[in-house]
Amino acid sequence: MRRITRTIHLACAMAMAGVLLAGCGLLGGAKNGKGALAGMDMQGAAERADEVFYATVGAIKPEIEWVHRATTTGSCDVTRYWTVMTVVSEQRRGNFLGVVERFWKASDYRIKMVNPSKDMPTIIAASRDGFGVRVSFGYKGQAFFEVTSPCVDESKVAAPTKVANGRMYEGKIPTPNVRSDFWSAETSAPGPTASP
Repeated sequence: MRRITRTIHLACAMAMAGVLLAGCGLLGGAKNGKGALAGMDMQGAAERADEVFYATVGAIKPEIEWVHRATTTGSCDVTRYWTVMTVVSEQRRGNFLGVVERFWKASDYRIKMVNPSKDMPTIIAASRDGFGVRVSFGYKGQAFFEVTSPCVDESKVAAPTKVANGRMYEGKIPTPNVRSDFWSAETSAPGPTASP
């Protein structure tokens, strides 16, 4: 009985270690001896996350307005968040997501999940260097982006340097009050989409 109990405890401990290692991106990818993405620290990862986001929104035409939302750090990863301030009508969300998905595919990202929900559609993808990217819709057609790094070396992380092209409303709460003729429901027929 003791041997079975010990075996079960050992198996559970190994399974938990595997989950923790996978969560930090330690399994697979270009890593250095410490298990982190070779040659990158948290600040570098944050800057790379910014590049991924700026390139993505740069492919969306007409331009959308966005603001920085937050930066979080884990034990060995960094996540940047952005809020789109341009309201995207229900009729335009598929168009918007199609532009983003085509750009990510053209950038050699692997599409991991597409949720075609009418109210809150989402696309999740991964870049070749292990960054996870996500766009999702929430309240009143407001879109949100996030980019999460793989495991990297620990360092301090500075705020983004690029100035947002949107503005915050109602104090500091990012709520969707900006309307664009193309992205709003007031435009009668879907217009052409950007081809990244």
